This record gives sequence, structure tokens and C-alpha cells, in this order.
Amino acid sequence: MEPVSLQDFVCTLDLASLPRVLRVCSGVYFQGSIYEISGNECCLSTGDLIKVTQVRLQKVVCENPGTGQTMEITPSFCGHFSPLTGPQSYATLEELLSAATRRSKKLPIGFMSTHRITTGARVVPRDQPLLLEDVEAYHRTYRARCVLDTETQPFILHLPLSQKGPFWEWEPGAPRPLLQALQDPALSDRLFTCPTLPWRSLILRPQYELQAIMHLRRTTVKIPSTLEVDVEDVTASSQHIHFIQPLLLSEALARGGPFPLPTEILEVPEGPPIFLSPWVGSLQKGQKLCIHGLASPPWRVLVSTKGRKVPRHFMVSGAYQGKLRRRPREFLTAYDLLGALRPGQPLRVVATKDCEGEGTDGPGFASLAVGDRLEVLRCGQAHGAKGQDIDVLVCQRLSDQAEEEEYAEGEDEDQILLPLYFSSSFVEEMSDNRRYNLEDLTAQFPLPCEAKVVAKDSSLPVDPLPSFPGLRLEDKITEPFLMVSLDSTPDMCFEIPPRWLDLTVVETEGQPGQPAGPLPVATVEELTEAFYYTLRQLPDFENQPPPPRPPKSQGLSGQKKQSGKDKSGQSSQVAGLQQAPLHPKPKMKTLPQCAKDSSNTYSKVSAHRKDPRHTKSVTKDPGESLSAHSPLSLLLPCLLCSCLYL
Repeated sequence: MEPVSLQDFVCTLDLASLPRVLRVCSGVYFQGSIYEISGNECCLSTGDLIKVTQVRLQKVVCENPGTGQTMEITPSFCGHFSPLTGPQSYATLEELLSAATRRSKKLPIGFMSTHRITTGARVVPRDQPLLLEDVEAYHRTYRARCVLDTETQPFILHLPLSQKGPFWEWEPGAPRPLLQALQDPALSDRLFTCPTLPWRSLILRPQYELQAIMHLRRTTVKIPSTLEVDVEDVTASSQHIHFIQPLLLSEALARGGPFPLPTEILEVPEGPPIFLSPWVGSLQKGQKLCIHGLASPPWRVLVSTKGRKVPRHFMVSGAYQGKLRRRPREFLTAYDLLGALRPGQPLRVVATKDCEGEGTDGPGFASLAVGDRLEVLRCGQAHGAKGQDIDVLVCQRLSDQAEEEEYAEGEDEDQILLPLYFSSSFVEEMSDNRRYNLEDLTAQFPLPCEAKVVAKDSSLPVDPLPSFPGLRLEDKITEPFLMVSLDSTPDMCFEIPPRWLDLTVVETEGQPGQPAGPLPVATVEELTEAFYYTLRQLPDFENQPPPPRPPKSQGLSGQKKQSGKDKSGQSSQVAGLQQAPLHPKPKMKTLPQCAKDSSNTYSKVSAHRKDPRHTKSVTKDPGESLSAHSPLSLLLPCLLCSCLYL
């Protein structure tokens, strides 16, 4: 076909013939780099192929041909439209009849008046369709016999041929709804009239939205029919053309199949890697990827290693088949003990550090020593040293194993209270030698939990977890993963989270061969440190609030201030003693001896100085005027010796 405008093509399109393939003959480009305006495609290049799959009417613009005014109506408009034969109007009925005779048009003729017609029998409103059936002679004149179609029955009117209009000719037949008037190809260039609209004649200009598929476009594009572009229908010659439509892994997950789905990677999302596994490097453009379906179970456990300076982090699938054994947990505060306390599960710990609580002088509070054994009973409240209520843990101090029965009767006497802000160090006392799988361990014990892998997962070629002396099972993550395999390693599957690694793929032809048995799945993936901390910041993880602070004590602060003053005084004394040797020294060998023995210095001064005033001041007890530890008292003998020498 010859190229036509997109608007003309859509207006004459038979919707039953969809889909249609169009080639853009003259492209259009809106200035700027924005490819979509209000969700519609507005930039098409010459030569682009478009596969139109659906056409939807958006709105209809009604235009007054006389004034050029426009108004919009929705596709759900309820009015009816009658087509007019052309834009010409006639002044009288005789002119209308003569024009129809010249066109060899036979009676009846449909027409309407733009003004109200008043007769002795009836008043005909403006724009009311009439049907001229015949011309009759009446008293040497001719009149037109017209039929007015009312709601009840047709009404016959006799109008003289000299009846003034203007009159418009219209196509006889029942008025049509909006959609029928637009879908009739014979009425594409006609004028219409509608009694519910203010104009006697109007032009209908529909505006459509085309939904189409384009090459290498992931989503369906929406193209307005008013886009100024010429197209050519090439459906017959484009049967061999395959439109590549990209697909995200998240879309494949939401679609739910069919699986297995053979694909090819088109794009890998930018950003740092999330896994340290070797297969991550194989996720490149052009790599074949087979999606086997949703991974089961949908939960994972976030695991960190213990016993090394730099911990490593792993995401372990719920399908992990290794065996684990519990390890004693460590707690730094009493608040941590509260987080590990579960109803019906005894919690016994051993103190690993001496600690004396501040501000816990009330009854029931006690200090702890290394080796003290406690059983955490419950949480409660108690009165502190100043009478304020503080949250505490009620614990039972345990004796040796042989004496436990003896102290059972006096349980209330051995109860001690630990404030939640109590800072110490505890290690869990346990004797659990059972071997658990990952599902049982996370179901029976709260997280975080300490464990050690004692038997590796035999389905994995290399299981890194047994090599670590301890593991900390931190959080349980419920997230859908897709089980995929690469064509380079078809005998091994791994799991990809579309939420964090959303690859862009395209479906490929052919069906992959079904494996003879279940494929092994990599259930342990090492995480990068950046992605691990990204997971920890997600709102899915429940972060516990910080433990409460101990109450402020004015007495302690006063003691600290006083001790600070004493230390400042001592430091000034030390500074004075250190500065004494820096004074100028007289060139005499006996001066250092005077500085060493203050008692001899005082006796020499009293012997050589006979003045009563000097004798009185020197023989006076130095302790009465100066402190024995004053720096001035220590420097005075040297000053006296210097003066005596001069």
C-alpha cells in the first residue's frame, strides 16, 4: 500500500485484522532526549517496524465547520449522530429538491432545518430530522409532504416549497451512536448533527492510542494516532520478522511460567556485585540462561562467621542439607539476656567478668564474680538506690551440681536482681550435643543463634561452612528466588533474587532438554560486605532498640569532680618539682648539698645569722605557716642558701 498518515490509517483500520505490521516511512522526533511524553511514544525513526496489537479510542474532538471551534467528548458519550450529505445548505425547500433532482436522487429525501418551523398543526424544533416523501399540488401551488418521526408515531406535515430554511440534507436512517458513526467507512468524510450538542453541524475527529510491539522494547509502547508520521502496511511481507521483546527476571517471576524458560541475557544491571560466587562472572550479555522456576523453600538465613579477625557473610538456603550443632551464646549485657529469654526454655549462663553495679544498692542487687552461675527467670521491676523504679532481670544464683537439690528449697533466698543496663560478660551454659538440620534449628531456637557445621552438605561440590569454628545465624529472610542454570554449567543450578539482581533477558526458541534427575542447587552463597550491610539496613529486619542507660548519680559525679581537683593539685605539685632544677644555679659546689638536706640548711642559717628578726623567722616551725608538701617549702632552703652566699 502507499504510505499514509498514521491518523488516516487508524481511521480506516479494520480492528478484526489486528495485529498489523507497519513500517515508518517518515520519522518524527521531538526536540530533546525525552522519549516518552505522558507515557506515549513520540519519537519514531524512519524504517522502524511497529507491530500494532490493539487500538483504543481515547477521545473525540468535535469541530464546528463554520467557526472552527472545537470541543471534546469522551468515548462513553450517549448522544446519537445523524450524517449530513455535505457542507452546503439550502435557503428553501425548492432549492433542496432541485439539487437532489440534479444529482438524480430519488425521493424520499432527508433534511433538517436550522431554525424552528411553525405550522398550524405543529411546531418542529430546530435540527429535527424530517423526511420529504412527495410533492403534492394544492390550490395551484405545490407543497412538500414531510414525515416527522416522533416518539409515539409518525406525524405528517405539509410545507410549502417556498418554506425558508436554511435546510441541510441528511442521510435517511436511524441516528447512530458515536462508535457506530466512527466505525462506518462510508461516513468518514461526512458532517454530522447531534441534537444534544449546540452546533447544527459538526465534524468528528477521533483520536486513538495504538498499543504496539517494537524491536528490543521491553514493554508495550503506546503511540498516539495524531503523531505526524507516515506509515506503510507491510504485514504480508513481514511474516519472517521476529520482534525481540526483552523480559526482566522480576516479570518472569510475576508471570509464573511456563517453566523451564530458555533465555539469553541482554543486560546486567549496573552496580557492585552482591555475591562472590564464581558463576557471577558468567552473567554477561549473550550468555544463555535457563530459568527452571521458583526456588523452594522461599526462606534464607543470613550467616556470619566467628573466630576470625575479618568475618565473612553467607546467605544459606533453606534447602541446605548440612548438619549443625549448637554452640554457647555470648551476652555482653543483661539486656541481651532478656532478648534470648523464651517461655518454657531455661536459660543458664556463667559470668566471665567481675562486675559491680553502680546505683544498685537496694535489696536484691548483687555484684558478680567470674564463674558465677545464673539461671534467668523473668523480667520485672525493682527500686533502685534512690527509690526510682528500674527494669531488672530476676535470676537464680546456682551452686555446684551436687548441691542444686539442697538449694532448691531456698530458691527465694538466692534470687538476685540484674538491671537491664548491667554491663558484664556472660556465656551460655548448655549441654546440647544434638545435630540439627537448618530448618529444625531455626524453628526450635530464636535467632541470633550460635552453631557449628559438623557435617557438610554432600550435594555441594565445595561446602565452605564446615571450615569455620563457629557461625552466627543472624536473620531469616523470606524472599522469592528463581532457580536458574547456565549453558556452560548445565548440571548445576544456582538461585538468583530478582529483587536485587534483576537481569534483562529475552526468550529464545526451542525447549531445553529435561534432566534425568533433580539438579544440584548451590545452597550457600557468599555475600559481599557492601551487600551484607545493605541487607542489614532493610526494614524487613527487626533491629532491637539499644539497652537502657544506668541512672545518673549526683554523688558519683561529685566524687569524680573532687578526684579531678585532687589530681589537678597533684599535677601542679609535680609541675613545680619538675620546674625547680630549671632555676639559675650559682657556681658553687656546695649548693647541691644544701638542696639535698633541708635540716642542715636551717641549722646553718640559724648559726650564721645573729639578727633576732631573722632568727625568729627561721627557727619558727615551718609546718605552722607552710604545708609540708608545699612546693614553696621545698624551694625555700635553696633560696636562703643563695641569699646567704651573696
